[in-house]
Amino acid sequence: MKSTTINRFKKMIKPYKKTIILVTLMALFIDLCELIKPFLLERVMDKYLPEKLYIYENISITTIAIIYIILVIVGNIVDYINRIITSNMGEKVVYNLRNDLYRYIGKSNVSFHDKTPSGKLFVRVTSDTEDVYSLFSEVITTLPKDIIIIIGLIIMMIYISIKLSALNILIIPLLLIVTIVITNMMKKIYEKSKEARTVLNTFLAESIYGIKLIKIFNRQKEKQEECETYTKNHRDSSKNLGLLYGLLPALIEIIENIGISIIVIFCVNKWLGINLDVGVIYLFITYFKKIFNPIDRIIENVETVQDSMSSIDKIYEILEHDEYLEDDKSGIDLKEVKGKIEFKHVWFAYEKENWILKDVSFTINPGESIALVGKTGSGKTTITNLINRFYKIQKGEILLDGININDINLKSLRKNIGTILQDPFIFAKSIKDNIKLYSDISDERVEEAVKLASATDFINSLNNGLDEIASERGNSYSAGQKQLIAFARIFAQNPSIFILDEATANIDTTTEELIQKSVDKISAEKTSIFLAHRLSTIVNVDKII
Repeated sequence: MKSTTINRFKKMIKPYKKTIILVTLMALFIDLCELIKPFLLERVMDKYLPEKLYIYENISITTIAIIYIILVIVGNIVDYINRIITSNMGEKVVYNLRNDLYRYIGKSNVSFHDKTPSGKLFVRVTSDTEDVYSLFSEVITTLPKDIIIIIGLIIMMIYISIKLSALNILIIPLLLIVTIVITNMMKKIYEKSKEARTVLNTFLAESIYGIKLIKIFNRQKEKQEECETYTKNHRDSSKNLGLLYGLLPALIEIIENIGISIIVIFCVNKWLGINLDVGVIYLFITYFKKIFNPIDRIIENVETVQDSMSSIDKIYEILEHDEYLEDDKSGIDLKEVKGKIEFKHVWFAYEKENWILKDVSFTINPGESIALVGKTGSGKTTITNLINRFYKIQKGEILLDGININDINLKSLRKNIGTILQDPFIFAKSIKDNIKLYSDISDERVEEAVKLASATDFINSLNNGLDEIASERGNSYSAGQKQLIAFARIFAQNPSIFILDEATANIDTTTEELIQKSVDKISAEKTSIFLAHRLSTIVNVDKII
């Protein structure tokens, strides 16, 4: 296991050291109960039953039975509490991990999302964190208990008979060799299976999002074949796992029975001078059999440990990359934005020196409306992305009211810029929530924004009006209706700068005329940038670039 993985695991368990110590102490008590119970039965078999005694050394057989029952009940109660504690600990770990991951996703820049498929992020937040939960709720519950019981059983076996113990300890190297060989084979399969699962989940997320396009072009068959390829790869990468997973316990059971056979043969024939009572032989065999149960559990947990450690690495490979995080704490907090935007000799490329903008300079004065016109790929949307500081420019500077936007607090900058995209995103919440977008805007202001966006008739036609719950991604509404909600959202937020990226492309002519009046009114007062191909959208602007 890599040192980085171990360090990441240590970092994860650091807040839970006291809990782990408590769990270990409880495991010690449970193991003590497990060691005492067979000893009580041995006493009954060797001291009470042969002479048909009820009392031996002032202790009745009823007392032994009561002690045995108490050990069973108390041991199981402590084990139950132990499992609850570790389960809660696992839930807390997963809770923190998922929140950390989502926080990272929210704070990461657009470049990170350009490079990282959404399906991969879904896997990290869901499947990978579930793997970590299994580590805390299953392995940490049993591992201390199993290690302690193995040590305790070996000590008890040596105490009963050093010679028998020595004979059976010879089996341990065989057990270790079998375990190490098979677990190493399983580890390689786990890694391949994990990669195949990530690819499959990424494909599924993409396909579900793009289901309409798939149907439009009748590509269901081709996508189905692609899905079968990915699922086959996932199956093939995991199919040998079942063989190994079933082979290992079988080999352990064979080794266990070889050991028991050795005990019986040597005890019956009294070889090496071994002469034990029946109860002691029973006790030794019981302890010997019990030692294989924790070994078997530890081996079974190898899958969980390997899967979890692989998931921990994948999770922290995201969380440890600070270079993708946006700094929204520092910078100048804008008090009053006039809306003057200046591009001074701006050079920008998404990758290396494949320049999208080359030495671009222009000025938009406060309250001025401009239109960016050009062929596809000429850099119109890139300019609006740079104003929002989604990307950093390589050369030059961009100023807002004379301040370099890199020196402005990111939240303050974007709070003053309202952007409407051609295909706006609608959350699966009420229309009102989609307009407010988690801000403390009053209901009155929402209604005013709806009127300003000419969305009143559309919203009134819904069964629950503003309280109508949208379906996922707003699929229950037409493209034009989603655009009306987006306009209402921006009008309600009332930013200092408006950016409309083909925002009226999906709206019918009548509605566009109504919205255009609102847009003209706003653009007369605030700095506005329009990206459009339709002349009707830009006919009233002050300047065309």
